[in-house]
Amino acid sequence: NILITGATGCGKSFLACALGHQACLQGYKTAYLNMNRLIEKVTLSKLDGSYIKMLNHLERQTLIILDDFGLQPLTQEIRLTLLQLLEDRYGKKSIIVTSQLPVAKWYEYINDPTLADAIMDRMTANALRIELKGESLRRKKSKANQ
Repeated sequence: NILITGATGCGKSFLACALGHQACLQGYKTAYLNMNRLIEKVTLSKLDGSYIKMLNHLERQTLIILDDFGLQPLTQEIRLTLLQLLEDRYGKKSIIVTSQLPVAKWYEYINDPTLADAIMDRMTANALRIELKGESLRRKKSKANQ
């Protein structure tokens, strides 16, 4: 597992997608999910009865990229889904998580002591942590184009 943190625009998503692309080139099934999209998928799949099918699809992916962790509050439903995803993958498959929040603040962000313990234990155990620093690449590019 890889946890990538850093300020807005510093290249977290770019790095995660580059690693995902390399995994695809090596033949590994890879899924990219922005947290907002994951929340939408969970909500819709619960409504239309395809929740288990969605979980099974994600479980078959060798790598899941979970982008923008920490941008919007987590509901109990999403916390439980996140725990299930991590439980299904633990020790077998990989996840890359990107976040503007430092890992030390994730426990507080999850905002449920019992689930936070379980989620953080599975997410951080044996994970490589990468903290990106520097100015927004978007701002740099914008300045260069002016």
